[in-house]
Amino acid sequence: MLRFLLAAALAVPLAAQPLYRWVNVTMNAPFAPRDGAGALSFNGRMWLIGGWNPKDKVQFPLICSNDVWSSSDGAGWKLERPNSFRDASFDPARDWEGRHTAGYAVLNGRMWIVGGDANQKHYQNDVWSSADGAAWTRVAVDPPWAPRVLHYTLAFKDRLWVIGGQTMPGFVSGAPERFHRDIWTSRDGARWDRVEPREPFWSARGMIGGAAVHKGRIWILGGGTYDTPTTPKRNFYNDVWSSPDGIRWTRHTAAAPWVPRQYHEVAVWDGRLWVLEGYNKQGGNRNDVWHSVDGAKWEELPGTPWKPRHAASVFVHGGHLWMVTGNNMESDVWRLERVK
Repeated sequence: MLRFLLAAALAVPLAAQPLYRWVNVTMNAPFAPRDGAGALSFNGRMWLIGGWNPKDKVQFPLICSNDVWSSSDGAGWKLERPNSFRDASFDPARDWEGRHTAGYAVLNGRMWIVGGDANQKHYQNDVWSSADGAAWTRVAVDPPWAPRVLHYTLAFKDRLWVIGGQTMPGFVSGAPERFHRDIWTSRDGARWDRVEPREPFWSARGMIGGAAVHKGRIWILGGGTYDTPTTPKRNFYNDVWSSPDGIRWTRHTAAAPWVPRQYHEVAVWDGRLWVLEGYNKQGGNRNDVWHSVDGAKWEELPGTPWKPRHAASVFVHGGHLWMVTGNNMESDVWRLERVK
């Protein structure tokens, strides 16, 4: 531990560098390993929502699940609702299909699931909300931004925001290839308005997990595009953009010092932007962690103790930053603390 603290302190001048440490809360949480699960802090608890694990045929018979777990401290987890997405008898009009890498947000005293994935050979063009994690209400079907997956979703200025994303013709037939560079907002999840951003702004992308709202601005940190039959090369980005309204965008750096990536998580904690883990074609899964006050100058937090992964579940909760499960396919829970 002493060597870890000394390494962190030497990264920048001592007076300017906060010191952090990771604490392993558990390696064996009661939920099954998964990636792409929703991660929301709501009503004093962390909420783990759905996820993907195609190798676990018992807990994930249809590849994805719709179970919901909650915890106040990361150690004790409560099953708020079991996985009901198990066979062809499931009715998607009565409950949400299991999914991963969907949009997740908290707004108006409710948790929201916005869209989904394409693993069921169709797009999950729906919006659901819940006040307790157990009972969910379908708010919209076929919103105007559909069909799409891998969109960046957040709550900002009393609205839900859907940013970017794409279609996946390799998974679903019928919808043409689209890599989106658009923005949609809604106050209630049912009625959506399109925002028209002004040039210059970010290129078409998605594959950004979590959400970053910092200093009254939306932040887009890296991201990428998934391969399709006609565009087999993925894109990986490490540029940084922000906006106060979704219309006017500022590029803070064209290339941050962290490796371009997709399926990473972003967050705002301790007055800083955070970029954690992710996937890059050359290096595979990652476990590096970076933070920045302004989006332009970045510092790496050294000595990450958890395994490389992508599509993890990252929470800002209880004064800490949390790293939970992901494509490492372990039921691990880690807490980041500021020690100075």
